Amino acid sequence: MIYKGFSEIGYPTKIIAIGLNYHDHAEEMKKKPPAEPLMFLKPPSSLIAWNEDIIYPNHMSSRVDYEGELGIVIKKEAKWVSVNEAQNYILGGLCVNDVTARDLQSLDIQFSRAKGFDTFCPVGPSVSDEIDYQNVKIKTIVNGETKQESSTSNMVHSVNFLISFISKIMTLNRGDLILTGTPGGIGQLKDKDIVSVNIEGLEGTKNKVSLRIK
Repeated sequence: MIYKGFSEIGYPTKIIAIGLNYHDHAEEMKKKPPAEPLMFLKPPSSLIAWNEDIIYPNHMSSRVDYEGELGIVIKKEAKWVSVNEAQNYILGGLCVNDVTARDLQSLDIQFSRAKGFDTFCPVGPSVSDEIDYQNVKIKTIVNGETKQESSTSNMVHSVNFLISFISKIMTLNRGDLILTGTPGGIGQLKDKDIVSVNIEGLEGTKNKVSLRIK
């Protein structure tokens, strides 16, 4: 089934993101793949539509990166869910760009500022359960050039494991969004860039980067 975005299913109460969840991304960051999922939160206020502008926070950051990701939308309340049951709690997947102020991520102890600016979570126009979440191709394109190209089969921790793990920490509500990590090939965005995240079987994002007007 295909849902036409959060206006149909309800907006997330929280966005839970997972870091270093692709082997090649961990390698490019010169870090070991984490034994347990590396979790952080993005505020729902960072959400924008697939065709809205990403506002570059040039008043604070001089390096903003793209991170193409598969997002998983939760179908119903999930609390202490087993790995085997996790599939029953997935409403569907969608394309997400986990935009990151990389210089601030390196500067701060935690990721709230680097990941939390308004417009730093573009999402695709629809949510679909008609894909194999654990084996779909993912691609990020900037100004017509492919920058990231991988498959969700290269994740360190599977989608079902992530849902189970998170549900034993915090209750997941209908509409909550899990960002399952980005593959290798992250890079910088600049003013007027056009960045797209595409996952086979899903409608993609396409956002222009604009400088913040002070």
